[in-house]
Amino acid sequence: MNITKSLLLLSLVLLLIWTGSCSAQRPRRCHTPPLLSGSMSVSARDGQDWAFAKYRYDAIGQRIRLWEFGTVESKSFHLNMLFLFREGVVYSMDYKNRTCQKNPLHATFHPSHIPHNASLLAQVVLGGSSAPGEGLLVNTWAGDVPQTGGKYMATVTEFGCIPVSTLYYTPEHGWVVTSYFNAVTGIEDPEQFFPPAFCHDVEPEEETLDFFSGFSQFYSHLEDLLL
Repeated sequence: MNITKSLLLLSLVLLLIWTGSCSAQRPRRCHTPPLLSGSMSVSARDGQDWAFAKYRYDAIGQRIRLWEFGTVESKSFHLNMLFLFREGVVYSMDYKNRTCQKNPLHATFHPSHIPHNASLLAQVVLGGSSAPGEGLLVNTWAGDVPQTGGKYMATVTEFGCIPVSTLYYTPEHGWVVTSYFNAVTGIEDPEQFFPPAFCHDVEPEEETLDFFSGFSQFYSHLEDLLL
């Protein structure tokens, strides 16, 4: 009987310690890894506008590479773009025709992160939680963007702060839904951040681009968000 009581008491103490440690591990605002490769899909206007892209993200060198295709306002597009924020230049490249367009880039590089004004909505498991490997622990944050009158919800993994999804709303564009997948930390081929040889002698255009207007029209107001 004494042994049973001792085991029950020990179990209760361990349970209190465990629950206390879990409550202390409240999710914190975080930064995405500085080097990240992956894919993403973007949808707006109830799916009328959409895009699919592969990306390479380098917060150390302040560079982003995009391979993108999609439809905006019933018009299809294909883009291969290199954003060099420190140099203030964006390249639009066509490898098939070996043509290149070079524009001034009017934008400040914003590292991908959960903004300081974000509030935690929930921590949940995507998928299953009955066995190891069945689910993914994520945190969902929400906040406002006063500059645009917009609001957002951003979901990132608890471990690693890898982007999972972003919902962003503005009165002008409605909801823009972004999903991220196949993310890998690191950059496999750093040469992807250098313009090809057929871009070297190209004269810059007069039109200045910002990052998201170059990415696609309906994504233009996400510059002050995070992802």
